[in-house]
Amino acid sequence: MSVVGPIDSNYGSDNHGLIWGYRFSPGRPVEAITSDTFVAAMAAPIAGTEHDFFWLHLSLANAASESWMKQNIKLPQAFFDSLRTEESSTRLEFDDDMLVAVIHDVLFESSYETSAVGSTCVCIGPRLLLSARLRPLRSVDKLRESVRAGYAFQSPVDLLAHLLREQANVLSDILRRSTSRVDQVEDRLLANRSSATRAELGTLRRSLVRLQRLLAPEPAAFFRLLNRPLVWISNNDLQELRQAAEEFAAALTDSIALVERVKLIQEEMAARNNEQTSRTLFVLTVVTVVALPINLVSGMFGMNVGGIPLSESEHGFRLIFVGLLMLTGVLGWLALGRKRD
Repeated sequence: MSVVGPIDSNYGSDNHGLIWGYRFSPGRPVEAITSDTFVAAMAAPIAGTEHDFFWLHLSLANAASESWMKQNIKLPQAFFDSLRTEESSTRLEFDDDMLVAVIHDVLFESSYETSAVGSTCVCIGPRLLLSARLRPLRSVDKLRESVRAGYAFQSPVDLLAHLLREQANVLSDILRRSTSRVDQVEDRLLANRSSATRAELGTLRRSLVRLQRLLAPEPAAFFRLLNRPLVWISNNDLQELRQAAEEFAAALTDSIALVERVKLIQEEMAARNNEQTSRTLFVLTVVTVVALPINLVSGMFGMNVGGIPLSESEHGFRLIFVGLLMLTGVLGWLALGRKRD
């Protein structure tokens, strides 16, 4: 099955804020639609198309998108409230027999840096999946590629389940890249070439933890949905959503394991640095102790006062020198022997 109709390949929106729209009909190719086409189809439904459903993707950067949605689509107030939700909030709730969600994803133009995360506001009904975002997101774009490649979707919930799978794939790709970086750091650490890696590990760990904080609530929210589904969600859609949520939860578990691995490497590096610092301090202490007799004697004999011992002796310097060598040797032996113990 292929997509028919003109499709704009750029990421701009029309005058109403619509970036792209698709119409899914049983037994027919997916049709790319405009905002006007959607309004006409919903206002005057044709017999035999009651099983059709739509996917509309809008840009919140277009000031006209929110007003167009309020004017032409009956949406719950919770969805419009979610458009102003902070990035750190994850939501999944029912309102007016519709599903409202705020999900997070990596930005489309990012090079898989985990700090580049944005959100998508989603509203799902029996015949509509409406998504709105401020900036392009990678998983949403991958879902669009699947639509254009002819993947057969059966319902809006099926689209949501596929979107969740794409999120899991993006997260898995991030984890593969991050694991490769951690492997390189660990190899350098084992080869005692761990310079300039603590900052790299710290940045990677902070990014992964932030990504977990944003994405971790989503599988649990979807599992709660599975326990209390809406009446218009079919059993097949529930099964697809359950499998997608499990895949996403597995990807999050892998990310938690990677963070723990990074933490262990950081602890190993800190232990090695502490050991190196202890050795350096010990060497400095030994040098100080060994040099103490010489400094003490030189200070005492350097005073310009009378009564300095052996000042009149022909062998005075030799005696003092030999005595200092013996005392320094004894102190050095004691210090090095303590180190061996």
